[in-house]
Amino acid sequence: MCHVLIIEDEPLVAMEIQDILALEGATSFEIADSEKAAVSAATANKPRIITSDVKLLEGTGPAAVAEIHRRFGPIPVIFITGTPEQCKPCNPPGSIVSKPFTAHAVIAAFHELGPLV
Repeated sequence: MCHVLIIEDEPLVAMEIQDILALEGATSFEIADSEKAAVSAATANKPRIITSDVKLLEGTGPAAVAEIHRRFGPIPVIFITGTPEQCKPCNPPGSIVSKPFTAHAVIAAFHELGPLV
């Protein structure tokens, strides 16, 4: 079972990421649209993988990921963002995919993270 936390404040983008990863074998999802909601979601159900935007309506994806890593240790992350130059700190195990993204780019990043499903 591969539970994915999607940190994204644009609902249609979050649903598109969910659809892509579901086709690749991810089995459950939680979508969080703010830094606080992301940490809360990870606390309720620890993800095996995280996808995260950088800019959120409240807080940032990198700050949420840093706090999740502080609490649970390293969890692979794919940062999916329109502002990759602002992805600081974005140095956990994972990669950065620029928006607008393609399904192929998300799938490739997902499979680079190893056998998670």
